[in-house]
Amino acid sequence: MKKSIVFILGLAIGIGASYFYFNCDQKEVALAIVKPSGIITPAQAKVLDANWTKTRKRAVDSAAGRPDNRSSWWSLKDMRDYLNYAENQSIELGYTMNGVRIYLGVYGGKAPNGKADYTTMFLVPTGRKSVSQGSMINLALQGGAKDISDADAFNDGGNGVPPDSGYPQ
Repeated sequence: MKKSIVFILGLAIGIGASYFYFNCDQKEVALAIVKPSGIITPAQAKVLDANWTKTRKRAVDSAAGRPDNRSSWWSLKDMRDYLNYAENQSIELGYTMNGVRIYLGVYGGKAPNGKADYTTMFLVPTGRKSVSQGSMINLALQGGAKDISDADAFNDGGNGVPPDSGYPQ
């Protein structure tokens, strides 16, 4: 009798799991993807890149003393890991993370991997100081996307190939 009950229970769980697995509406997953504001077309990206080349490249290369790096690359895994890490660290520091700001920087003369004196980009989390539920402070007065300067920044992206290549590579 016990074996029959276990068998019937196992069969019911298996049928139920199979039903949900095979009947999961994939359209719902696709609908969950939202096109963010700020998306531009490849043609618009080419225009922005051409404008940078026309108005900035000569000055930047002259300051660097050679053709300088003009892009950074990170893997999806590293980006996702950093965003999760930064959001968690922001919470620990008492902030609500609401975005990321990208800054330009320059590696020092002793940087490894051939990056010495090249331009780089690094990311920092932005957000607002968290307020307790009982607070009377107006959140609107706290400002928008301020850097969370106590949080770790994210760098070490790959240079362009070659470093001075424009869009698209």
